[in-house]
Amino acid sequence: MNTHAASTAAGLESATAFAPASVGNVAIGFDILGFAVDALGDRVTVAKRAEPGVGITRVRGIAGELPRDPQRNTAGQALLAMQEALKLPFGFNMEIDKGIPLGSGLGGSAASAVGAVVAANALLPEPCSKLELLKFAMQGEAVASGSLHVDNISPSLFGGLVLTVGIDHPRVKQIPVPPDVRAVILHPHMFLSTRQARAILKRTVELSDFVWQTANLAGFISGCYTNDLDMIRASLEDVVIEPQRQALIPGFQDVRRAAMEAGALGCSISGAGPTTFAWARESNAAAVRDAMRREFERKSIQLDEWIVAIESAGARVIEP
Repeated sequence: MNTHAASTAAGLESATAFAPASVGNVAIGFDILGFAVDALGDRVTVAKRAEPGVGITRVRGIAGELPRDPQRNTAGQALLAMQEALKLPFGFNMEIDKGIPLGSGLGGSAASAVGAVVAANALLPEPCSKLELLKFAMQGEAVASGSLHVDNISPSLFGGLVLTVGIDHPRVKQIPVPPDVRAVILHPHMFLSTRQARAILKRTVELSDFVWQTANLAGFISGCYTNDLDMIRASLEDVVIEPQRQALIPGFQDVRRAAMEAGALGCSISGAGPTTFAWARESNAAAVRDAMRREFERKSIQLDEWIVAIESAGARVIEP
């Protein structure tokens, strides 16, 4: 049991949680690896109501129109899954303040689901563990993407760089990141559906690519644990998913080339895209950002940009 949550739950009728954005896949960990981006996120306010069920009373922020039917809304479905599993005698009303653009590849649907279950958890007489909350939020994420995957949910919930193994019985491991590493994140102002980006993927992988990608994942995680930036640079390359998706992002190959020439440790697509990210040493991060930006500007694409440390407390209750 989360003792902090238990201490705050007594008598609460409403709570607001912040859930950070996230970069999914991290190039070499399709559907299993992700890291939190605290620079932006969603805020979800959940209040108890006497009758069972979930009501979505208000949606604010930058996302535009979102479904108010809880079964078609990631946050709503996550709370319905929580109610069903825990057999709660009461229901929830919810307000969502979107700080993550939809279709950005920054885990917006995951953050809403995570924020909802974290806020609701603060209202329970016996709060759930983070692993239980993860399973509820997964049910919400499936509404947006059409499948159960955790590469955005886990980092948004737990914070930092997170590896998640398994779906029915997920095991979550927070991976240390060398302190000198920064993430450079550029979000082009365009919409790219997760379902669309998954639909174009082949269902089979060449054996040679499987071996290459497996080696890259192992080398990357090894480099993170041993503070070996050369190993990270040699391993942070997606040879399976990125080649299939890069055509969905105008100028991506030029953006990636510019990032590497400016000193990036690696550069790839965040989740389903169109957001792109790079890892770089702190001293190189601004140059990498500028190089990536110039290539997008050549395509007359407007964008948002961040340079962030890869560290985060993950989702948390911010009110009361």
